[in-house]
This record gives sequence, C-alpha cells and structure tokens, in this order.
Amino acid sequence: MECFQVLEAGEGIEQAILRRLTARGGLRGRCASESHPALVVVSPRAAAEGVPLPRQCRTVLLPGGRRGQSLPLQAASAVSYGVSPRDSLTLSSWEGDTLWAALQRELVTVDGRVVERQEFPLRLEPDTDELSSLAAAGALLLLGVSPEELRPDPGGIN
Repeated sequence: MECFQVLEAGEGIEQAILRRLTARGGLRGRCASESHPALVVVSPRAAAEGVPLPRQCRTVLLPGGRRGQSLPLQAASAVSYGVSPRDSLTLSSWEGDTLWAALQRELVTVDGRVVERQEFPLRLEPDTDELSSLAAAGALLLLGVSPEELRPDPGGIN
C-alpha cells in the first residue's frame, strides 16, 4: 500500500512533497489501508489531460472546477484546491515567493486528525507554479504536516 500517489504531468508536486517530508524526518503516523493509497493527489495538468485515476482511495485532492463531475474513483472524501472560494484550500494572496493559503473548511488528515479553518503562509515551491505549490501544501496537510510546519523558514530549507 502506498500512503499517497501523485498523478501529475511534470509539475514538481511529488518532489515538493517528498522534499518536505524528508526534511521533517518522514511521515509521522500511518496510512489506513493495505489495498489502495490513502491519498491520491491530482495535479492541475493531469486533471486537464484526463490522466487515469486509481479505482479507489481514502481521500482525493483535486483541482477545483471538478465539482459535479463524476470521478471514476471511489473515495471517502474529496478535497479541492484552487482560486475559487468554493475550493477547500485556496490562495488568498501572493507576495514574492510567499503564498497565503486559506483553508476554507476543516479537513480530516489520512490518519484521522482534524485541521481547522485558517490562513497560513507558504513558500512558492521551486520550479512549480502557484497551483502546484498549493496542491503540494494540501497533500502535506492531508498527510499530517501542520500548517505551522508549512510556513516559510527565512533562514533555512523549506
């Protein structure tokens, strides 16, 4: 079983997730299933290109604008990210290489913890656009990384 699977088209999301997880010493906690990924992350480009999805997962993180469209995927929960206020995770502002993300509604991590609504800064990931950075941040939140750990570190690796 994979804890997470990233479906992307060279956007750097998986690399950003792995870089952050490695910097914090890996995943803390466990994933819930032995037969399918706990989290499937769908990138903006993969969604636009119609990349095939796995059959099932616990949680899917996907770009906004897919509401109302049926997904060929069984998931206990779906979390959207994007620029619409209807998305669960949105961009509220952008200043240099710092993005301000807004969690519009609480979400439940893959290990069952609740993350409350809030706004927090995060660094624009190298070689990624703002939506890909937002997808990486959403995946990290769902994997149990706290919003505080996503804050830019002015003097260190982020």
